[in-house]
Amino acid sequence: MNLYDDLVTRQHLPAELLLAPDRLSDRLAELLRHRIDSGELRPLDRLPTEQELAERHGVSRTVVREAVSRLKSMGLLVSRQGSGVFVAPSSAARPLAFDPAVLHSLEAVVQVVEVRRALEGEVAALAASRASAEDVQRIEQALAAIDEAVAAGRDGVAEDLRFHRAVAEATGNPQFRHLLGFLEQYQRDAMKVTRANEATSRVLMEQVREEHHDIARAIAQRDVARAREAATLHMVNAARRIEEADASVRAALRDALEQPAQGQA
Repeated sequence: MNLYDDLVTRQHLPAELLLAPDRLSDRLAELLRHRIDSGELRPLDRLPTEQELAERHGVSRTVVREAVSRLKSMGLLVSRQGSGVFVAPSSAARPLAFDPAVLHSLEAVVQVVEVRRALEGEVAALAASRASAEDVQRIEQALAAIDEAVAAGRDGVAEDLRFHRAVAEATGNPQFRHLLGFLEQYQRDAMKVTRANEATSRVLMEQVREEHHDIARAIAQRDVARAREAATLHMVNAARRIEEADASVRAALRDALEQPAQGQA
């Protein structure tokens, strides 16, 4: 049975696997991950050999290696020299990871914005209560860098992300910076399109700019409630701008998200 048949005929698989990303290695990784999560493959079970997996799923050994490598990086599989690949023990800590489909779905981008909404409000509130004068200066410098990038004709995505990192760093808790940095990878391509859309409208550009400045002002003034409100509103509006973009912008956004999935047949 090849990989496509395996995905669409196994009736107990969750529906999201029927919408698996186009890369065969991602699809195989998702299938194997489901078997681990469902208990079909239990901790310390030995995985079939590379050749056996390739033959069973109708893919190349290269695809199998990439899928297994992905699951190893997620902490789900471990190698034992001379013995093969095994499901990680249940006590093993798993690094945070999203489904590969998140990288290629417009709807999932909005979902990631919702996750950020829950985080960014509290991050800004903590920054308002803890930021040093140096932290406030870094936030203001990050704001100025966005304006400079836009004035120079750049999309300002890197500078936008740097602003949010500066706010996270002002909390004094490095875990917020790590977590927001992790989420960035799922939004960078989408932001390039949405900022290009905003650049076509002075109203949208000013709205985003003012939202950033509201966050920075609240932090500088140590207004915890206002910082939380401003950062939360910024994320609410970010999701709305994606959802309300016209058809051409949404099409461009979908194209940008789908590009990484087209590198493997």
